Amino acid sequence: MQSLKNFWSNYPVLSNWLILAIGMVIILFFSARHVGFLPGQWAALMGATIGLAGLCAWIINWE
Repeated sequence: MQSLKNFWSNYPVLSNWLILAIGMVIILFFSARHVGFLPGQWAALMGATIGLAGLCAWIINWE
């Protein structure tokens, strides 16, 4: 648990990115699970979602 706290305090943007990306990919999966995407389309959507989460984490940490 201490290592998670150290990671959170040493790398706040990366930590936010990781948490946002996981949450957003879960939401993506539950939103589009019945659409019938091909594996390549899923990969592209997940890549775009993870990139968007990174941009959001970066913007959140602007001060």
